[in-house]
This record gives sequence, C-alpha cells and structure tokens, in this order.
Amino acid sequence: MIKIGDFSKLSRVSIRMLRHYDEIGLLAPVHVDGFTSYRYYSAEQLGVVNKIQMLKDMGFTLSVIKDILLAYSDNDSLRNYLKIQHSQMKQEAEAAERRLILLESALNRMGEENFMNYAVTVKEIPQRYAASIRKVIPAYKDEGMLWEQMMKETASQNLQTANPCYALAVFHDEEHKETDVEVEVQMAVTGTYTDTENVRFITAPAITVASSVAKGSYEQMPAIFEAIAAWVTDNNYEFGGAMFCIYHVSPGHDPNPDNWVTEICYPVTKQ
Repeated sequence: MIKIGDFSKLSRVSIRMLRHYDEIGLLAPVHVDGFTSYRYYSAEQLGVVNKIQMLKDMGFTLSVIKDILLAYSDNDSLRNYLKIQHSQMKQEAEAAERRLILLESALNRMGEENFMNYAVTVKEIPQRYAASIRKVIPAYKDEGMLWEQMMKETASQNLQTANPCYALAVFHDEEHKETDVEVEVQMAVTGTYTDTENVRFITAPAITVASSVAKGSYEQMPAIFEAIAAWVTDNNYEFGGAMFCIYHVSPGHDPNPDNWVTEICYPVTKQ
C-alpha cells in the first residue's frame, strides 16, 4: 500500500484533492488506519487517477466523471463512450466555428462606413429563354443538387449560355421554411433544346425588381434584405412575386467566398 503523500506525488494530485475525491465517492483509499486515520492507496489506483485527470482535461465535471467511471469500468467500454463524445464535441466545435465566422463577419461589416447601406435600384430583368428545374428540396442549402441535376440531364445537348448569362434561383414558397423548400433554378440559354425528365426549357417573362448586388459571402444577406425592405417602403413600392438571386460569380465559379457576386431581386410594383 502507498501512503497518501507518496500517492499524491506519483499521481500529481494534491492531498486536498485526493481527500475531496474520497468525500464525493470518486476515489476512496483502499485502507484507512483506524488509529491514525492515515489513508493508503494501491498502485492500481494510479490508473483510475489518470482516467480522472484525462476526463477533467476533456471538460467533464467530477460528478459526471464519477458516473462515467461507474458505467464504463473497463477500457473498451470507456473507449466506445469517448468515441461518441468525440463525435458530439466535434459537431459542437464546428457549430462554434460557424458562429465565430458570423461574429467576425458582422464586426468587419460594422467597421465599414456603408454597413447596412447597400445600394438598391429598380430595374427590369428582360424576357429570356432558360433551362429550368423546379423541385421541393430538403433545405435552401441543398440548392446545389438542382444545378447538378440540370447539368447532368442536359449534358448531351451542349447548352449555349446567353449573354448576359442569367443563372438564378427562385424561391417560390410564400413564407420562409426550415425544410421542404420549393426552389427553381434557371439558366438563360440561346438556341432551341428538348425538355428532359426534370429540366424544362421555358420563356421567362420580363419582370421589374428591386435589386441589390452583394460581393462576398452569403452571411451579409440579412443586411441586404433589410436594406431592400427599407427602400421599397420609403419609395412607395410593394412586393409582388417570388424573390430570386442571380449568381454573377457563384461557388461553382470560384470557391473563395470573398469573390462571390450575388444580385438579390425582389419583384415589385409601384403603389
């Protein structure tokens, strides 16, 4: 048996903390002298202390560590448990990283003089002949699957894009939805083509829109929506129709978000 002082040195845990472990039922000495009250530990308990320190470094509280050691007493079960925790912590870290990027982006924009002062203009998007695919997809972030399907189904027809090339996404739902969203993607083309299983070739009518162009990542969209809403209200217009985005420089053109150029368009009519 090992005296508490020597065990403290070997485990690199203070005597005070070892006594606390005993008090909360996390690690009890193997023997307590009835006359002197000296605590004694076994060499095998160093392995338990090492596990406790490892779990503490991972951020677990002592009460949780106590439950973990009771539920996963052998190394194999503990390893499987830690694998699950690793996956969850990784997801949390990725979510925290996304929040950090949003925070940094907001701080950067707030440092600019034109923060939330995006230029809004009224313009007409002309009539155009376009390849179109319209579907309900799981979420807005899954829009790319429509573009991939369009390219795949029309590959044999060698589509010739129009100039300017209106590549856009129309969001048809009457409200914002978290799932099962109805999205249409269009690409203006020249020539005549044959419909495929999912792609239709349509003549899209001319439409008047309130428009604002954003350069950079999509994180600035809420500020642009606010600017458009304020402009429409202040200039006696009203919204009328499905909002759409024209991708002048998209992730498909350039993977660097700093180089993306997106035109946000809301159909409007004069009051």
